[in-house]
Amino acid sequence: MLSGPTYENLIKHFWVRAEIYDFHAVKMEEHEKVLIDPSMEGKTREQLGLEPFTCTEICSSIMGIPVTITEENIIRGIRREVEGSYEEGPDKTSPWNEVVNIIMFNNTRCLRRS
Repeated sequence: MLSGPTYENLIKHFWVRAEIYDFHAVKMEEHEKVLIDPSMEGKTREQLGLEPFTCTEICSSIMGIPVTITEENIIRGIRREVEGSYEEGPDKTSPWNEVVNIIMFNNTRCLRRS
């Protein structure tokens, strides 16, 4: 049912609207609340009227339906334990760069021309 361009379009629409909700975003959210009302300085997230922060999330929507992906979702999906390391930033030498540019963005500017 989700074969062909349908699946690719769903993924494309998800990533275009995706936002990372991490520790930095949480601190900015708290700072904005304090800027609006300085008497809130030093209050907890709950006292500020904000949801508690539990983990980093990727938030987006597909066809108007909110979708949130957490590390736990990914771990369950690939059926692995929480272990390993993380290196920040994209790998610019990955052989998948060309494939991703063509499939996701229909873009050939990163391809090497022979």
